[in-house]
Amino acid sequence: MKHNNQDNDLDRQIEVNLRRVFQEKISEPVPDKFLQLLKELKDQEDQHDRA
Repeated sequence: MKHNNQDNDLDRQIEVNLRRVFQEKISEPVPDKFLQLLKELKDQEDQHDRA
């Protein structure tokens, strides 16, 4: 059973760290370059829809 408790502790530690890292990432602003690319794609789509 000791091995099982160690596995559970390790699983919990991994889960906590993954949640922390992902939470930090989703709190970051979207890079300007990515926003520009999205805008260009939307503009192209709008032009295509009008044609």
